[in-house]
Amino acid sequence: MTDALDPFRLDGKVAVLTGAGSGIGKATAELFASVGASLVLGDINEAAVTAAADAITAAGGKAVGVRCDITQKSDNDALVGRAVADHGRLDVMGNIAGVPHNQMITDVTEEELDRMLAINLKGPFFGVQAALGQMLTQETGGSIINVASSGMDFAAPTLAVYAMTKAAVASLGRTAAIEGAHKRIRVNTIAPGATVTAFTEVSVTDEEGNINADALDGKIKMLTGASPMQMVGEANDQANLILYLASDASRFATGQIWRCNGGAPMVW
Repeated sequence: MTDALDPFRLDGKVAVLTGAGSGIGKATAELFASVGASLVLGDINEAAVTAAADAITAAGGKAVGVRCDITQKSDNDALVGRAVADHGRLDVMGNIAGVPHNQMITDVTEEELDRMLAINLKGPFFGVQAALGQMLTQETGGSIINVASSGMDFAAPTLAVYAMTKAAVASLGRTAAIEGAHKRIRVNTIAPGATVTAFTEVSVTDEEGNINADALDGKIKMLTGASPMQMVGEANDQANLILYLASDASRFATGQIWRCNGGAPMVW
């Protein structure tokens, strides 16, 4: 008898995930491993991604951690290349790595703009490019999931650079979905709402790396209040959505933007 959850499993599938050393990327890696995927994990923090992969392996999963600077095309190509070298193909690509940004438009320097475009836009582009290049040579289709943000859905002071990079990522996903459709390659974008990860701590952390606990608590309360559900998300909320999009359960879904955000943009 077929189990209703079988379509959500990733047994025998090979997945590459960026940003897997922490937050949503790490939660996704752990979830993918628990449902049978073989993983190649990338993160600019080599120690963190190696530790994440080692923990998965120790728990009986299959994962390897690789340092990856997503702003470099060669690093994205190498990450996909590692998956193909180790497992012979690529079934899932999760372009999860990214960084937050809060600065008024008039205060943004050209250097800072270039940094954000490199990480939040060029990085996912290079990831999509590398994944499509491999998947188009296969006969088994594939799934690419990009991470944008609900920040692209509303106007708020200091979010200009962040929001525009994430809106561009969503546009990239729609075009890639068209370019890969003839080979059954699906491309979708998730746009997370307020999700408590290291992202949340950035604006309340001083130059020495110390987190202001009161400020963090206040920020979480503010984000909670912005949701009609009066809650904030956790990394696993986004990982569960990414799993759906990576799995055969979503085989007829492509070119879409999926919002797991507690309904927050509805009231902005």
